[in-house]
Amino acid sequence: MTPQDCLVALMVAISASDENIRTSELVKIQSAVNNLPVFAEYDIDRMNSTTQTVFDLFEQEDGLDALFGLIRDNLPERLFETAYALACDVAAADGQLYEPELRLLEEIRYELNLDRLHAAAIERGARARHLRA
Repeated sequence: MTPQDCLVALMVAISASDENIRTSELVKIQSAVNNLPVFAEYDIDRMNSTTQTVFDLFEQEDGLDALFGLIRDNLPERLFETAYALACDVAAADGQLYEPELRLLEEIRYELNLDRLHAAAIERGARARHLRA
């Protein structure tokens, strides 16, 4: 997996965590991949195989642990906060956070060893970007 594959995998995982992948979440993932500098050199054709990998892992009993293992092995630490920010944006894309999404965000914070204060700032930014008038 490339670092960008890891970012896509986390975004797909947070979207699929509540077993209901919403259009707004898919649009958010596509927008991130199309517009963010971290994806500038990303081969967009890899998204389908990365998405399928996440779905395959979610079907296994220890699939989430395996996903985090892949992410820890292939995502540079300097992109851990980026990964969390993207996951927060996808989770917030539909204007609501559901319990499975909140649990997975907590797990991501733990697995990526994110400082709680930094994570709170990232969460607050995602909330501010996705509030409705």
